[in-house]
Amino acid sequence: MIELTTYELFVLAAGAMAFGLYLLIKGGDWTVDAAVFVAERTGLSPLFIGATIVSFGTSVPELFTSVNANLQGYPGISLGNVLGSNVANILLVLGATAFIFKVTADPKHLMKDLAMMLLATAIMVYGMLTDSFSQIFGLIMFAILVTFVVYQYKTDSIVLEEDDDDEETLGITTMKGAVIVLLGGLAALAVGSELLVKGAVQTGTAIGVPEAVIGMTVVAFGTSLPELSTCIAAARKQSVGLILGNIIGSNTFNILSIIALTAVIKPLDVDPVLLGMELWVTVAVAVLFAVWMLVVGRITKPVGIVMMLGYVVFIAAQYLQPQMVT
Repeated sequence: MIELTTYELFVLAAGAMAFGLYLLIKGGDWTVDAAVFVAERTGLSPLFIGATIVSFGTSVPELFTSVNANLQGYPGISLGNVLGSNVANILLVLGATAFIFKVTADPKHLMKDLAMMLLATAIMVYGMLTDSFSQIFGLIMFAILVTFVVYQYKTDSIVLEEDDDDEETLGITTMKGAVIVLLGGLAALAVGSELLVKGAVQTGTAIGVPEAVIGMTVVAFGTSLPELSTCIAAARKQSVGLILGNIIGSNTFNILSIIALTAVIKPLDVDPVLLGMELWVTVAVAVLFAVWMLVVGRITKPVGIVMMLGYVVFIAAQYLQPQMVT
């Protein structure tokens, strides 16, 4: 068996990361183009499309990562991935998006989605504090998500004001074509994120970063990149509904589908370490984001910068206090 040197391992990992990033960027463009086309042709709002189809698709990397980690005996990474991803989705992804394009929305259009995100967060807090992530509890969580998605579909009539620029839609002219492009985009997002995460983990191993810290930071960051690339692509097209729908929906899906399905496959134990700063920062970020959108209704460039700086501080705290994530 050939053993690679640290330098060779680093080079291979960096290559995987670069190709993964390319797939994420392309996948984000394809997903947004197809989702906008579907929204326009079906009469469904981009907010609904973003909060369901796109959100579930961009959450696939988190799902695979959390399930695999739990099956391999690392439940801390499973939950840490979700906690870290939810923080990254709001502070990093939405912050970076607002840096490019001011995100605005009518608060009344976001009420039910934000309420569901906060309910999901409350369920997660209860499950973690009581160590209740059994298979039955997981099924109940997933049933709540399915019920909400059905409710959204039956009541969706929101049509947010979007840019009508149809010049860049990859030549999509039929619903079948849109579905093919959408599936291709989601596949690129999933594969790209997997390559990026694997490359990042190997890079961390090569330079001696503890596995727990990698799980809370690199893995969570990597699995949030599909949301980042999708939202930036949506920002370029000024599709506000997809941006907010993707973020809110992804955070809801992360809890009610990823944690739920992970627990259904194998009961999920709660690492006591996650009951500290990680849990409460996740809750605080979700609540502050919801309140801000309902009261202010917009995220400007300066606010986006503050959000990104907040994420940097959150990540730095993980490395400055490694004993918290061992």
